[in-house]
Amino acid sequence: MGNRVVLALGGNALGDDLASQMEAVKQTSKAIADLIEAGNEVVIAHGNGPQVGMINNAFTEYGKIDPKYPYMPLSMCVAMSQAYIGYDLQNALREELRNRGINKTVTSVITQVVVDEKDPAFQNPTKPIGPFMNEIEAEEATKRGMIVKEDAGRGYRRVVASPKPVSIVEIDTIKAILDAGQVVIACGGGGIPVVEEGNHLRGVGAVIDKDFASCVMAQQVEADNFIVLTAVEKVAIKFGTPEQEWLSSMNIEEANVHIGNNEFAPGSMLPKVEAAMEFAESKEGRKSLITSLEKAQEGLEGKTGTWITAK
Repeated sequence: MGNRVVLALGGNALGDDLASQMEAVKQTSKAIADLIEAGNEVVIAHGNGPQVGMINNAFTEYGKIDPKYPYMPLSMCVAMSQAYIGYDLQNALREELRNRGINKTVTSVITQVVVDEKDPAFQNPTKPIGPFMNEIEAEEATKRGMIVKEDAGRGYRRVVASPKPVSIVEIDTIKAILDAGQVVIACGGGGIPVVEEGNHLRGVGAVIDKDFASCVMAQQVEADNFIVLTAVEKVAIKFGTPEQEWLSSMNIEEANVHIGNNEFAPGSMLPKVEAAMEFAESKEGRKSLITSLEKAQEGLEGKTGTWITAK
């Protein structure tokens, strides 16, 4: 038997629009099927940047036509993106598995992720989302409770917080699907951000980093490996310079040194490395891998990629 693995798919695995998404998931499914065919239990998480933006923009434009629908809450936009990305991905992966004679169901779980309402990120929202607005539109958005900031002279945009994930609401369902020997897609787009109010879960206008949400899910399903899939085969230091060096492994101490030296770009490689570090530190024997989608199986075999370990 292989390992229990959580995959965090990068944006390049899904395309930027409907047509490219349908084509991208076919190639993505081949790489994921390789892991399943090798005997691994697989949970798949994915980003939703272009998709959730498209949904948000569509409802914003519709609200201009019909004032009864001024805007769609961001939490619902995330839910919609989970469903339609999951629909394409689960069907493509099911077909690829069937073509290989592997009879497994693939199920997408609409996943809510609890965040802390007191997270400092809510005091300083920085994540831009939605279309550019002129001054009048910005004033209207502010009246509706949105936080709007000027974007480098290009107009105004809504900004939202990016709080850290605390726990996965549907984790028992995800575990049950895994324990039944099936494949599950969950935490799409970092999950639908919710805060707990007694027994009630209230959606909030925020964006959760999908790598950190995937890391929490990996811990909660007792995964052996957490694999962060990105556009490059390995993590590098001195990236883009003549001294560039590809790394095959890092322990936590080494990774912290590289972070202190600003080797990893914020909003790009840095959160991937930090999420990988968090999982590796969470329990003895756990390891994280950062590599490209195409090299995932080779990475698990120890042939490539950057492994992150506690020591």
